Amino acid sequence: MAQQGLGKEAPSFVPARHERSAPRRSPSWLFLVPALALYVFILVIPSLRGIAYSFTDWNGVSAAFNFVGLDNFARLVTDPFGRGAVMNTVLLATGITVLQVITGLLLALALNSAIKGRNFLRVLFFAPVMVMPVVTSYLWKYILGGSGALNQILQAVGLSQVAQPWLGQRETALVWIILVAVWQGAGVTMAIYLAGLQTIPREIREAVDLDGAGPWARLWYITMPLLRPATSVATLLVLIGSLKLFDQVWVLTQGGPANSTDTLATTIYRTSFAFGEFSYGVTLAVALSLIVAVIAIIQQRVANRRTSA
Repeated sequence: MAQQGLGKEAPSFVPARHERSAPRRSPSWLFLVPALALYVFILVIPSLRGIAYSFTDWNGVSAAFNFVGLDNFARLVTDPFGRGAVMNTVLLATGITVLQVITGLLLALALNSAIKGRNFLRVLFFAPVMVMPVVTSYLWKYILGGSGALNQILQAVGLSQVAQPWLGQRETALVWIILVAVWQGAGVTMAIYLAGLQTIPREIREAVDLDGAGPWARLWYITMPLLRPATSVATLLVLIGSLKLFDQVWVLTQGGPANSTDTLATTIYRTSFAFGEFSYGVTLAVALSLIVAVIAIIQQRVANRRTSA
């Protein structure tokens, strides 16, 4: 009896079952609807309308337009200024990507070592990234002008015959745009490579040092293969950014001299807003988007194959 009474008095630790099931929660993807709707409204719909306008003769102002088929794309192929803009865009993208990736890697390797003031130097080399491209472009435009700081320094050291309007010469204008873009963007590439260097296990570096590998062998056979993911990210970001480069080109040269530094981005702006040929400007924008997409896909596939190898 005592046991029965004790059993009746003992509390039950089994949770009681609810007669009604808990209400079903809303799917988590519903929280994406506002952002997705905004993305579609701001980016997807205007992009699709822009592609549609590239097959018309719309001037960007009037509501009337006519369907012209592939005439705008045929004009892009036959237009010497359009072909020149494509060539300059490819040259700028190639030069900026190669130089910026190499510069960022060298800076990261130097500032990843145990040197004094490396934290200060990291901030110093990253500082240009924090300044607006328009501001730095006007600064460099003053430095590279005919009576700018660079020519004044050359004249002061007795090299007045070398001084020239650097942005007014076809042979030097494109080169200086590349150098200015690399000077401002190298800090981002450096940060990407520094993050990649921090992921290399210390055990691997210690084992390589014990094996007596030299600095070049350590860099080529150990560091660079382990930095392939960082190289892939850095190359892709720099390549896409340089293909769309506009601020530096427009401030420094506005596509001159004689259209020698015109890119697709500057040609799109001038054609659409200066000449009022909006449909042809949209066609150039579509061509730029296709170039960026194709190059990005090719680069990503090559990087994936190297990473998996």
